[in-house]
Amino acid sequence: MGKRRRVAERRKTKRPAVLGGVIAVAVVGGALGAYSLFGGDAAAGAGITASTRKAVKTGPLSASEVTMASTAFLTAWENGDVARAAAATDDSAAATTVLTGFAKDGHISAVTLTGGTHTGAEVPFTVKATVTYKGLTKPLSYTSKLTVVRRTADGAATVGWKPSVVHPDLQDGDRLVTGDAGTPPITALDRHGGELTAAKYPSLGTVLDGLREKFGKTAGGKAGIELRVVRKAAAKGTQKTPDKTLVTLSAGTPGKVQTTLSPTLQAEAEHLVAAKPKASVVLMRPSTGEILAVANTDHGFNTAFQGSLAPGSTMKVITASMLFEKGLASPDKPHPCPKTATYGGWKFHNDDNFEIKNGTFKASFARSCNTAFITQAEKLKDDDLTKQAQQVFGLSMNNWAIGVPTVDGSVPVQTAAQMAASLMGQGGVRMNPLNMASVASTVQSGTFHQPYLVSPSVDHRTIATASRTLSATTLAQLREVMQYTAAAGTAAEAMAGLGPDFGAKTGSAEVDNQKQPNGWFTAWKGDLAGAGVVQQGGHGGSTAGPIVAALLKAGSGG
Repeated sequence: MGKRRRVAERRKTKRPAVLGGVIAVAVVGGALGAYSLFGGDAAAGAGITASTRKAVKTGPLSASEVTMASTAFLTAWENGDVARAAAATDDSAAATTVLTGFAKDGHISAVTLTGGTHTGAEVPFTVKATVTYKGLTKPLSYTSKLTVVRRTADGAATVGWKPSVVHPDLQDGDRLVTGDAGTPPITALDRHGGELTAAKYPSLGTVLDGLREKFGKTAGGKAGIELRVVRKAAAKGTQKTPDKTLVTLSAGTPGKVQTTLSPTLQAEAEHLVAAKPKASVVLMRPSTGEILAVANTDHGFNTAFQGSLAPGSTMKVITASMLFEKGLASPDKPHPCPKTATYGGWKFHNDDNFEIKNGTFKASFARSCNTAFITQAEKLKDDDLTKQAQQVFGLSMNNWAIGVPTVDGSVPVQTAAQMAASLMGQGGVRMNPLNMASVASTVQSGTFHQPYLVSPSVDHRTIATASRTLSATTLAQLREVMQYTAAAGTAAEAMAGLGPDFGAKTGSAEVDNQKQPNGWFTAWKGDLAGAGVVQQGGHGGSTAGPIVAALLKAGSGG
């Protein structure tokens, strides 16, 4: 990064931070005195005894406590008094590290903080500052928020510490750094050569960061000078979250990276997810693995590629393939679908406790009967589902290399009730829309093709493969039940008009502390396959289904 210029000493006298448009100097002074006295490990020196602790204040925070605690923190930070600002939080050591780095490594000065009107214990505020490095200067402006909590030791109102208070993009272990960008910028191109930007396609912000992280040093560009969020090192076996540029002081020369994205389908995907509070979708080509579109309502995290969520009944595609191979089910043979089924001490039930009397497996799959799968658990080994996911569908091996960070799904070996729950996409099973789009692709094409965003030929990376394929008989059975689900089952309404070369599966995944389940949908139409999730959306057929179906329709020209 080169030598960094010594940061000039801050002025000692400065106006107090403005909170909600009011400057309360007397109150601020008292608050700062209190936090200086009791912050960090100063409790013992302040004379707090066992008898004092019995009087620890509890209960909801008052408006004045929220105002005093937040103003104390903001004023100290604005004045460059790191020690006092850190003492106004519930983790002074961690706060000291981040606040010190803000000025020293971020080369950020002339900080002005303006608090907004609090909602309960949450206080929004704006930050205006200056970034200066090697004679280059740029303004910095953003919004953040803090939450006031009661300190455990004494019940005092204090700022609940987390790095995102200082900047909303900061997570534990991240740093703000200004200097020569280690990785040159890139210009990402769609499959036709057009430029992809976050301004035009908002969901691609994290994708573009990932492309730069992966290909910036080899794409022929030259680094500039930037203020960046430098992410913490990745844990063993995981992919590092890409660094993020916040301010460009000196633009570098970008290299070019071509992707597989379709500009028209990407635009359509952006439009479709924008209509939902929290949706994600992926569209890909089964015959090659090319990713044609990826979009998320939330632009701060790429749930479509990096999410790790229970996939609900869409997992039954993998489970059904296993049951067919083992001779435990066949589309048109009778198969039990009772109201409830017990395994491992847990009692499982169907939605609204429905049952299908004298029905076939195809009927149970199409209506998403949970007990039709739970009743087979006693005939399975604990690792059967894990092997099926890995060997046939290429999942849960942490070896995908699509060109940007992704989570490749997780199907851990489980026992008893958890193993049974995993058969229907609950328990410890975790997926994202990219994973489930790949599952539909494998069914459509008959072979696992690892999804990719940048062709492997660009950097000669090794892409993941599956160790085996389904037999022709099993593949035909799996396609049959998915086609029936798309034509006459829970996916029929969403897939109407897209047949006959199609197949689908819906899913709903229960999540603790959520009133509504996450709605899932995975489907194929011709040489297109997609999957989506709407978090807290309810049933997949009516939430994620229309998004995926509309994208399939757009891609097939219908």
